[in-house]
Amino acid sequence: MLSLRPPQSFKRFSSLLQQRLYCSPTWCHQPNDFNYLNHLLSSQISSLQTLLQSHAFIITSGYSRNIFIASKLISLYASFHKPSCSTQLFDEIPQKDIFLWNSIIKAHFSNGEYSRTLDCYQWMRASEALPNHFTLPMIVASCAELELVNCGRSIHGLVSKLGIFSDNSAVGSSFVYMYSKCGVLEEAHGVFDEILFRDVVAWTALVIGCVQNGESKMGLECLREMNRIGGDGERPNFRTLERGFQACGNLGDFLAGRCLHGLVVKTGMDYSQVVQSSLLSMYSKCGNPEEVHRSFCEVVKKDLISWTAMISAYLRMERATECFGMFWEMLVSGIYPDGIVISCMLSSFSNSMRVFEGKAFHGLIIRRGYILDQLVQNALLSMYCKFGFLKLAEKLFGRVNEQNFEAWNLMVSGYRKMGLIMKCIELFREMQYLGIESDSNSLVSVISSCSQLGVTHLAQSIHCYIIKNLMDDNVSVNNSLIDMYGKSGNLIIARRIFCRGPRDIVTWNTLISSYNHCGDFVEALSLYDKMVLEDLKPNSATLVTVLSACSHLASLEEGEKVHNYINKGNLEFNLSIATALIDMYAKCGQLDKSREIFNSMHERDVITWNVIISGYGMHGDARSAIEIFQQMEESSSKPNGLTFLAVLSACAHAGLVKEGKYLFAKMQEYSVTPNLKHYACMVDLLGRSGNLQEAEALVLSMPISPDGGVWGTLLSSCKIHNEIEMGIRIAKHAITSDMENDGYYVMISNMYSSIGKWEEAEKTRGIMKERGVRKRTGWSAV
Repeated sequence: MLSLRPPQSFKRFSSLLQQRLYCSPTWCHQPNDFNYLNHLLSSQISSLQTLLQSHAFIITSGYSRNIFIASKLISLYASFHKPSCSTQLFDEIPQKDIFLWNSIIKAHFSNGEYSRTLDCYQWMRASEALPNHFTLPMIVASCAELELVNCGRSIHGLVSKLGIFSDNSAVGSSFVYMYSKCGVLEEAHGVFDEILFRDVVAWTALVIGCVQNGESKMGLECLREMNRIGGDGERPNFRTLERGFQACGNLGDFLAGRCLHGLVVKTGMDYSQVVQSSLLSMYSKCGNPEEVHRSFCEVVKKDLISWTAMISAYLRMERATECFGMFWEMLVSGIYPDGIVISCMLSSFSNSMRVFEGKAFHGLIIRRGYILDQLVQNALLSMYCKFGFLKLAEKLFGRVNEQNFEAWNLMVSGYRKMGLIMKCIELFREMQYLGIESDSNSLVSVISSCSQLGVTHLAQSIHCYIIKNLMDDNVSVNNSLIDMYGKSGNLIIARRIFCRGPRDIVTWNTLISSYNHCGDFVEALSLYDKMVLEDLKPNSATLVTVLSACSHLASLEEGEKVHNYINKGNLEFNLSIATALIDMYAKCGQLDKSREIFNSMHERDVITWNVIISGYGMHGDARSAIEIFQQMEESSSKPNGLTFLAVLSACAHAGLVKEGKYLFAKMQEYSVTPNLKHYACMVDLLGRSGNLQEAEALVLSMPISPDGGVWGTLLSSCKIHNEIEMGIRIAKHAITSDMENDGYYVMISNMYSSIGKWEEAEKTRGIMKERGVRKRTGWSAV
């Protein structure tokens, strides 16, 4: 029993009720009293308490089972977010007509309870009531939100049977929206073509569907057609234009965006905040900061939405200084920032790696008491992960609750970025234990971590998790799986994922790179040819990988084909591609072409210099290698360890001892610390020229312990110059450094045999057998 204090209207109506009850037993049938109730429900319900009081009064009045009054009450309870009360009231009505069914369906639909909406529809059909043009848009939209395309198709069949489809734009538009939302764009177009009378809602649903499904070009074409043939009721509204600007931004079509902007000004819709924000977003995606600023200046009343759009535009263009300037201007204008603006600012600092400014802004947030909602907390966590501040990131993460799924996923990705791959895997395991859903970024991070550790079995279990949770249609996740399987040598599964899943340019690049990594260069080239045949435009990463395959095969014909494709396709001839071409021509013996490309380059990095030096060294032209090195010294590029390794190797092959010594001493000038490979080159250089004592002295003076490679190089020189006694001494060092290398045992045994020490030779063979070292079987390439 409700115990509520009745308002004045309740008291007045109560007295009227008592008079009527005494005067006439048929009071509840008087039209004037019904009108009063209608007026009461229409204009005086301002709170849930008032609604409960009015409902109680209606029950006492005898009108509680009136379908019209019940429908109003159902709608009112829904407006106060009480659909459960609406359902309870609905269940008490014995005779239900289509009007009442629509009311309860709308009550659940308006509160986002799409499953309950469809349940109500099923009960409605079970009662043999047929939906009308008011019911269907809500039911179809619920199918769209739940992505139940088959359910939507069955409703589509019923609608066609009832004949209320073609002549009703609202019903047709809802099906266009549903098919688009479910990713079935062809069926959305088919439904649109069947609508006889198309209004702005139908056209807008189609444009939105195209853009949402990545068909921005098609969306713009639909918008053009709509504007060309449309009457007064078919002109684009602000929602249509919003998606039009989004399509222009996605395509980077600045000219189309300007034309659409002109239409907005012409039709007078440039006052709409939605349109203004879309304009700012479009110009920022097209990379035109001047138009972004001009559009912002045209906004007369700059509210929080306008400032947010402007700051987001500068964020997208990675202009952190302008973001910060706009933020202060916004504060000066008296606008208080919300969580979205603050998270945009934090993203700006993290993307530009402005560590000091990011930390200072965090302090500003705390001092001024700005909003620290979930959005801001996640932005702070992401920023500190990108900065590599582990302790701060973990401190922030320790404050989040288990319901903040995004924070968990950010932390998994953060551990991966900071190189803490074990922590990345452990946190991911904890997420699975707690039932926290993983997003694509965390899955990519943990797969990459497993690949780096070489724990393929764990990565395979994650693959099972991905399939189980229907995430195998995500391109980024599939790319990481292909990369993982490719690096582990399991190219069959990598190819299977490639064939079954969605693909982008990264997918092709990853598989081509996997074949390269496993040494199957022929298949890498074959996959590239297939890619070109399918009219997919390779990017610089593709071309660099393919040219690497040509280099390993020393296939001049294939390399020239790739070079011709680059020239004919007007592809960007950037630094990476030019360096790859130099390497390819050098390894194919075409040093003149390598030098020609090198000389034509306006910009060179240290890798470019290293490649051309290595090319000359590989072909024994040490003088040219030294000449290039000297040019490098005069340029802005600073030689690194690989540069010295390439030029020292060239000197070793050409026997340029004096030059080699000079270059080795010069490493100190560039603060390059020699490693084992540099020492091996110097030992080879001295050993080949017969300076064995000097080579041995260099090895013994090394600040790092020489490995088997250094001793082995000196041992080979001893064998070449027939220095048996020294060779035996050096071989003992080599065996100590690398006991598994059968070549050292064989070499020392042969040296003993050459000077008649047969017992020592046999003893060496015995030691080899005891240690389980087997002589590798020789083979011929002939």
